Amino acid sequence: MIPIPEKTIERMSRYRRVLNNLLEEGRKHIYSHELASLSSGTPAQVRRDLMIIGHSGSPRNGYEIKLLRNDINELMDDPEGQKIALTGIGYLGRAIMNYFMGRRPKLTIAAAFDIDPEKINRVISGCRCYHTDQLEEIIRKENITIGIITTPAAGAQKIVDTYVKTGIKAIVNWAPTILHVPEGVFLETRDITMSIEKAAFFAKTNK
Repeated sequence: MIPIPEKTIERMSRYRRVLNNLLEEGRKHIYSHELASLSSGTPAQVRRDLMIIGHSGSPRNGYEIKLLRNDINELMDDPEGQKIALTGIGYLGRAIMNYFMGRRPKLTIAAAFDIDPEKINRVISGCRCYHTDQLEEIIRKENITIGIITTPAAGAQKIVDTYVKTGIKAIVNWAPTILHVPEGVFLETRDITMSIEKAAFFAKTNK
Protein backbone atom coordinates (compact mmCIF):
# COMPACT_ATOMS: atom_id res chain seq x y z
CA MET A 1 0.00 0.00 0.00
CA ILE A 2 1.20 3.52 -0.83
CA PRO A 3 1.87 5.43 2.43
CA ILE A 4 -1.07 7.66 3.35
CA PRO A 5 -0.37 10.94 5.18
CA GLU A 6 -1.60 11.38 8.76
CA LYS A 7 -3.84 14.30 7.78
CA THR A 8 -5.57 12.15 5.17
CA ILE A 9 -6.27 9.46 7.76
CA GLU A 10 -7.67 12.13 10.10
CA ARG A 11 -10.03 13.31 7.37
CA MET A 12 -11.09 9.75 6.56
CA SER A 13 -12.01 9.25 10.22
CA ARG A 14 -14.04 12.47 10.11
CA TYR A 15 -15.79 11.41 6.90
CA ARG A 16 -16.69 8.06 8.44
CA ARG A 17 -18.22 9.72 11.50
CA VAL A 18 -20.31 12.00 9.26
CA LEU A 19 -21.41 9.08 7.08
CA ASN A 20 -22.41 6.99 10.10
CA ASN A 21 -24.56 9.86 11.36
CA LEU A 22 -26.22 10.24 7.97
CA LEU A 23 -26.96 6.52 7.75
CA GLU A 24 -28.69 6.74 11.13
CA GLU A 25 -30.81 9.55 9.70
CA GLY A 26 -31.80 7.38 6.73
CA ARG A 27 -29.75 9.18 4.06
CA LYS A 28 -28.57 7.09 1.10
CA HIS A 29 -26.50 9.47 -1.03
CA ILE A 30 -24.29 12.51 -0.51
CA TYR A 31 -22.44 14.92 -2.78
CA SER A 32 -18.82 15.92 -2.28
CA HIS A 33 -19.74 19.51 -1.42
CA GLU A 34 -22.13 18.27 1.30
CA LEU A 35 -19.53 15.94 2.79
CA ALA A 36 -16.99 18.76 2.66
CA SER A 37 -19.34 21.14 4.49
CA LEU A 38 -20.16 18.57 7.19
CA SER A 39 -16.48 17.68 7.72
CA SER A 40 -15.01 21.21 7.54
CA GLY A 41 -13.16 20.56 4.29
CA THR A 42 -13.36 21.45 0.61
CA PRO A 43 -15.10 19.51 -2.19
CA ALA A 44 -11.80 19.17 -4.08
CA GLN A 45 -10.07 17.71 -1.00
CA VAL A 46 -12.92 15.28 -0.43
CA ARG A 47 -12.75 14.07 -4.02
CA ARG A 48 -8.95 13.64 -3.85
CA ASP A 49 -9.19 11.71 -0.58
CA LEU A 50 -11.93 9.39 -1.82
CA MET A 51 -10.00 8.61 -4.99
CA ILE A 52 -7.49 6.87 -2.68
CA ILE A 53 -10.11 4.18 -2.04
CA GLY A 54 -11.24 4.15 -5.66
CA HIS A 55 -14.35 6.26 -5.20
CA SER A 56 -15.66 8.77 -7.69
CA GLY A 57 -19.21 9.98 -7.22
CA SER A 58 -21.75 10.30 -10.01
CA PRO A 59 -23.00 13.76 -11.10
CA ARG A 60 -26.57 12.57 -10.62
CA ASN A 61 -26.48 10.96 -7.17
CA GLY A 62 -23.08 11.75 -5.67
CA TYR A 63 -21.72 9.01 -3.40
CA GLU A 64 -23.66 6.04 -2.07
CA ILE A 65 -23.22 6.55 1.68
CA LYS A 66 -23.26 2.94 2.85
CA LEU A 67 -20.84 1.77 0.15
CA LEU A 68 -18.50 4.70 0.83
CA ARG A 69 -18.59 4.10 4.59
CA ASN A 70 -17.80 0.42 4.09
CA ASP A 71 -14.83 1.22 1.84
CA ILE A 72 -13.47 3.66 4.43
CA ASN A 73 -13.88 0.91 7.03
CA GLU A 74 -11.83 -1.39 4.83
CA LEU A 75 -9.05 1.20 4.64
CA MET A 76 -9.07 2.14 8.32
CA ASP A 77 -9.81 -1.11 10.15
CA ASP A 78 -7.78 -4.25 10.68
CA PRO A 79 -10.06 -7.13 9.57
CA GLU A 80 -8.97 -9.15 12.62
CA GLY A 81 -9.63 -6.24 14.99
CA GLN A 82 -7.17 -4.39 17.22
CA LYS A 83 -6.89 -4.17 20.98
CA ILE A 84 -6.02 -1.13 23.09
CA ALA A 85 -4.44 -0.75 26.53
CA LEU A 86 -5.40 2.37 28.50
CA THR A 87 -3.28 3.50 31.45
CA GLY A 88 -4.76 6.02 33.87
CA ILE A 89 -8.37 5.48 34.95
CA GLY A 90 -9.17 9.05 35.98
CA TYR A 91 -11.99 11.19 34.63
CA LEU A 92 -10.49 11.37 31.13
CA GLY A 93 -9.61 7.68 31.05
CA ARG A 94 -13.13 6.72 32.09
CA ALA A 95 -14.63 9.03 29.49
CA ILE A 96 -12.59 7.38 26.74
CA MET A 97 -13.53 3.92 28.01
CA ASN A 98 -17.22 4.86 28.10
CA TYR A 99 -17.06 6.22 24.57
CA PHE A 100 -15.46 3.10 23.11
CA MET A 101 -17.71 0.58 24.87
CA GLY A 102 -19.63 -1.14 22.07
CA ARG A 103 -18.97 1.58 19.47
CA ARG A 104 -16.05 0.14 17.53
CA PRO A 105 -16.30 -3.60 16.79
CA LYS A 106 -12.82 -3.61 15.23
CA LEU A 107 -11.20 -1.43 17.90
CA THR A 108 -11.65 -2.25 21.58
CA ILE A 109 -10.07 -1.29 24.89
CA ALA A 110 -9.08 -4.74 26.11
CA ALA A 111 -7.39 -3.76 29.38
CA ALA A 112 -7.03 -0.70 31.63
CA PHE A 113 -4.31 0.00 34.19
CA ASP A 114 -3.93 2.17 37.27
CA ILE A 115 -2.20 2.24 40.68
CA ASP A 116 -5.33 3.06 42.68
CA PRO A 117 -6.35 -0.04 44.72
CA GLU A 118 -10.01 1.06 44.47
CA LYS A 119 -9.88 0.52 40.69
CA ILE A 120 -7.70 -2.58 40.42
CA ASN A 121 -9.36 -5.97 39.83
CA ARG A 122 -12.63 -4.31 38.88
CA VAL A 123 -14.58 -4.12 35.64
CA ILE A 124 -15.13 -0.48 34.63
CA SER A 125 -17.13 0.36 31.50
CA GLY A 126 -16.94 -3.29 30.50
CA CYS A 127 -13.15 -3.39 30.79
CA ARG A 128 -11.03 -5.34 33.29
CA CYS A 129 -8.65 -3.08 35.24
CA TYR A 130 -5.20 -4.13 36.41
CA HIS A 131 -2.29 -2.69 38.37
CA THR A 132 0.32 -0.99 36.19
CA ASP A 133 2.84 -3.57 37.45
CA GLN A 134 1.00 -6.03 35.18
CA LEU A 135 1.37 -3.97 32.00
CA GLU A 136 3.87 -6.22 30.26
CA GLU A 137 2.12 -9.44 31.25
CA ILE A 138 -1.38 -8.42 30.17
CA ILE A 139 -0.36 -6.61 26.97
CA ARG A 140 1.52 -9.68 25.76
CA LYS A 141 -1.21 -12.05 26.87
CA GLU A 142 -3.98 -10.08 25.14
CA ASN A 143 -1.90 -9.29 22.03
CA ILE A 144 -2.55 -5.57 22.45
CA THR A 145 -1.08 -3.32 19.74
CA ILE A 146 -2.21 0.20 20.72
CA GLY A 147 -1.61 2.17 23.92
CA ILE A 148 -3.42 5.17 25.39
CA ILE A 149 -1.94 7.25 28.21
CA THR A 150 -4.16 9.38 30.48
CA THR A 151 -1.86 9.48 33.50
CA PRO A 152 -0.29 12.53 35.20
CA ALA A 153 2.84 13.79 33.45
CA ALA A 154 5.30 12.39 36.00
CA GLY A 155 4.79 8.71 35.19
CA ALA A 156 3.95 8.96 31.50
CA GLN A 157 7.39 8.29 30.00
CA LYS A 158 7.79 5.14 32.08
CA ILE A 159 4.47 3.88 30.73
CA VAL A 160 5.54 4.69 27.18
CA ASP A 161 8.79 2.80 27.65
CA THR A 162 6.87 -0.22 28.87
CA TYR A 163 4.45 -0.01 25.95
CA VAL A 164 7.37 0.07 23.52
CA LYS A 165 9.10 -2.81 25.29
CA THR A 166 6.04 -5.01 24.78
CA GLY A 167 5.95 -4.29 21.05
CA ILE A 168 3.20 -1.67 20.89
CA LYS A 169 3.67 0.39 17.73
CA ALA A 170 1.09 3.18 18.16
CA ILE A 171 0.46 5.37 21.23
CA VAL A 172 -1.99 8.18 21.95
CA ASN A 173 -0.77 10.46 24.72
CA TRP A 174 -3.13 12.68 26.76
CA ALA A 175 -0.61 13.36 29.53
CA PRO A 176 0.51 17.02 29.66
CA THR A 177 4.13 16.33 28.78
CA ILE A 178 6.46 15.68 25.86
CA LEU A 179 7.18 11.98 25.43
CA HIS A 180 9.86 10.20 23.43
CA VAL A 181 9.53 7.01 21.40
CA PRO A 182 11.99 5.20 19.12
CA GLU A 183 11.76 5.31 15.34
CA GLY A 184 8.99 3.06 14.06
CA VAL A 185 6.56 3.83 16.88
CA PHE A 186 3.72 6.23 16.09
CA LEU A 187 3.02 8.80 18.82
CA GLU A 188 0.00 11.12 18.80
CA THR A 189 -0.05 13.74 21.56
CA ARG A 190 -3.29 15.51 22.48
CA ASP A 191 -2.74 18.58 24.64
CA ILE A 192 -5.97 19.79 26.24
CA THR A 193 -4.36 22.83 27.89
CA MET A 194 -2.84 24.00 24.61
CA SER A 195 -6.19 23.67 22.83
CA ILE A 196 -7.99 25.70 25.49
CA GLU A 197 -5.27 28.35 25.55
CA LYS A 198 -5.47 28.60 21.75
CA ALA A 199 -9.23 29.06 21.96
CA ALA A 200 -8.77 31.70 24.65
CA PHE A 201 -6.31 33.59 22.45
CA PHE A 202 -8.73 33.75 19.53
CA ALA A 203 -11.59 34.67 21.82
CA LYS A 204 -9.47 37.60 23.02
CA THR A 205 -8.33 38.72 19.58
CA ASN A 206 -11.75 38.37 17.94
CA LYS A 207 -13.54 40.75 20.32
